Amino acid sequence: MIERLEAKGAFFRSIQDPIDTGSPQGKFTLQVLGTAAKFELALIRERTKAGLASARAKGRVGGNPGLRTKDPAALRKLRLARQNGYMERLNATAQVWVPQVRRLRPDLAWEDVVRIINGPLPEERRWTQSRLLRAVKAYVRDGFLPTEVLARAGRRETDDRLPAIIAGIKGADSDITLQAICERLKTMRERTPRGRTRWQPSSVKMLLERAERRGLMPYESSQDQM
Repeated sequence: MIERLEAKGAFFRSIQDPIDTGSPQGKFTLQVLGTAAKFELALIRERTKAGLASARAKGRVGGNPGLRTKDPAALRKLRLARQNGYMERLNATAQVWVPQVRRLRPDLAWEDVVRIINGPLPEERRWTQSRLLRAVKAYVRDGFLPTEVLARAGRRETDDRLPAIIAGIKGADSDITLQAICERLKTMRERTPRGRTRWQPSSVKMLLERAERRGLMPYESSQDQM
């Protein structure tokens, strides 16, 4: 989250802690706290392993007795814990993918939605189509997304696909520049209408205008273009 704020020229400041990423001291404090948290996690893992090894040496088997006997109540509790953990991880990234899914589906195919979402993300945080679809189904199940996002994508004409993709990129970030859209399309390995790999701002502008004429632009972005 802090990386995204800094990418937009903003800083993070904590009211209760001495953290202010607008200053070198604040950034250093944040890094120290992060390092300390990782160190504590490593210590917990080591203590857990040592405890299990000691128990095995004394003839005791570690773990949940209910799970070893396949007790239904214990298994149900484990499933709920895993589901809650999964939802917590999804919630931590929801601001990255939920608005785009809500905006782009079912107008665009899942393949294109994944590529648009992944465009600004570093390699280690990118989604696969199967992971995104699983996350969307979980959010639909819990009522966080409408069921319409899972509807089958309509078949688009070839000359409508690129305007729809560029409209999706623009809709995700109304302040994005034409040059930045060019870079995003290059990252997505999307070819120009003439089959080239190098995009020009003039080509993006033309496709944005075509998307607006065909009603593919979100209302807010269309207003910005006027």
